[in-house]
Amino acid sequence: MAAKIEALPSTQSKVAKATPDHINEKIERETEARINTFKRKDPEAIKQRISELEQEWDTERVLEATMASFALSSSLLALTVNKKWAYFTGAVSVFMLQHALQGWCPPLSMIRRQGVRTISEINLEKEALKDLLEDEHYPI
Repeated sequence: MAAKIEALPSTQSKVAKATPDHINEKIERETEARINTFKRKDPEAIKQRISELEQEWDTERVLEATMASFALSSSLLALTVNKKWAYFTGAVSVFMLQHALQGWCPPLSMIRRQGVRTISEINLEKEALKDLLEDEHYPI
């Protein structure tokens, strides 16, 4: 009997699917509130916000930087202090592989709880702000 193989989640949706609904909803509400705030702002403020959004770190970047820092630190500790630190390096590698395949790993929950958004969530706000500029016939 052939085993049923589950498809891996798409790269664009894996984080949202692995995040509890209440966290996704909180991030969505905060994004909507920011968009509504900018409905009353002048075009320059909207353009400034779009510029800020282009610099915002998404979940993938935060997770990669955090995990790489942990792996580097624990590798150095394994070489200089105690070889048992290599287990931590191994755990970090397992978490990164788990995230790449399943879209979830333990540090991701903490990152999402801090309100770090996916690139799709950031782009959603950016596109809504661009629509505001177009609606007002302001050049972007």
